[in-house]
Amino acid sequence: MKIALVLAQPPSYSETFFNNKIKGLQQKGHEVILFTGPSRVKYKNCLHKESPPISKFFLLQFFSICIVFIRLLPYFKIVNRFFKLEKLDGSSTKVILKKIYLNAHLLTFKGDWVHFGFGTLALERELIPKSIGASMAVSFRGFDIGVYTLKYPNCYQKLWKHVSRIHVISNDIKQLLYANGFNDQASVIKITPAIDNQYFNADGFNDFSTPIQLLTVARLHWKKGLVKTLEALALLKKRGIKFQYTLVGEGDEKEHLMYVVNQLNLQEDVTFSGKLASKDVKTIMQTANIYIQYSVQEGFCNAVLEAQSMGLLCVVSDAEGLSENVKDNFSGWVVARGQSKLLADKLLEVVSLSSEERLRISENAVNRVKDHFNLNIQQQAFHDFYTKKQE
Repeated sequence: MKIALVLAQPPSYSETFFNNKIKGLQQKGHEVILFTGPSRVKYKNCLHKESPPISKFFLLQFFSICIVFIRLLPYFKIVNRFFKLEKLDGSSTKVILKKIYLNAHLLTFKGDWVHFGFGTLALERELIPKSIGASMAVSFRGFDIGVYTLKYPNCYQKLWKHVSRIHVISNDIKQLLYANGFNDQASVIKITPAIDNQYFNADGFNDFSTPIQLLTVARLHWKKGLVKTLEALALLKKRGIKFQYTLVGEGDEKEHLMYVVNQLNLQEDVTFSGKLASKDVKTIMQTANIYIQYSVQEGFCNAVLEAQSMGLLCVVSDAEGLSENVKDNFSGWVVARGQSKLLADKLLEVVSLSSEERLRISENAVNRVKDHFNLNIQQQAFHDFYTKKQE
């Protein structure tokens, strides 16, 4: 199979989901071409094609448009087909010409599948796969279907008519499709994230010492529920529990979170580590005891899989895929989101467990990730996604 993977930008080293997917498909004999917007970074793991640039200078933009349309001349039949399909759909000539320019790199693709890595990336491009004679696949994650649709309801109605196959990362995400107008127009296949459990490998169980080492690895964003996490830790501190909480990640909410830390008198208890490389995250996990992911909204979360694979005791919210990621009272604990007291109570409960019970949960987590969320399973699932006929 020849597969076009469409993303906004090339995956960074830390975006293991897409890097692993591309590598796995290549190992299965598929050809993957990455299509992104203009980028300063060139992706090296497969052929990488960028969309035409947008310039604020009129002459530069004019020359760029001329060059792009000249290069599209050998693909006149495809472009004409796209033009006619868009016209039938009600688009104006001006809008169609703009779409042709922005998607010129995709209109030259000759292959089997065009796979949009996020639902929002398929918007205004719903007719491109049909124009080039390819099947269309779309992946939906938490933001696409759980947040974006709140601002733009019914935005996927056109997509449902043209998509061939849909990939979701959790059952909760699948249910959100139906809540947003999907009516079984295409097959929906769940393929969860997976990790390299040979790399994130537990080296024995870190039983608690004083202070207890708490950890979160997350983008500093409102979705991650970090304010409620800090409020819970303040309650934990009032109950006499000594801890050190390390927050790994960067984001727009950092200044706000630092203010909250100050207001809750947690300056001596919380460390902002910034964005770290995978090997450094692993090092921190080797010394941590409890991993916290109290998100408001979360598709699945690779960091939670990594923490479980490292044998950490994981306490997560019930946001979307997290309740599938962690099996409550078996491989960790799931707490109703948005209630800092509930989180504090659960953390206190975990701290109060016997060493034997903590070890049992840790071992369950390690084994569950190894059995259900390893890369071999994911790579085979994506191979089947493109090659097997779905009912």
